[in-house]
Amino acid sequence: MKFIVARHKPVTSLPPDLEPTDAELTAIEWEVPLILAERDLLDVEITVMDRAPSELDERRIRRARRRVLAARRALTNQAVATLPGGAA
Repeated sequence: MKFIVARHKPVTSLPPDLEPTDAELTAIEWEVPLILAERDLLDVEITVMDRAPSELDERRIRRARRRVLAARRALTNQAVATLPGGAA
């Protein structure tokens, strides 16, 4: 059996260190509450995908959506507060 393999250099070379920078890690740390809230919302939505949502399920979905919105609001306020000159 013969294998056909591309024998040319890749179009874009990857940097030798693929680790995230300190700035990227800081940005990820800021977004952790939002990521967790979105994950919780997704869990609730997946739970009710295969059945008709009950009243309790609807409450869970509403609560999870409110947590996502609150996390987005907090993240936005935190980002605006760090801008030079404060909030506009």
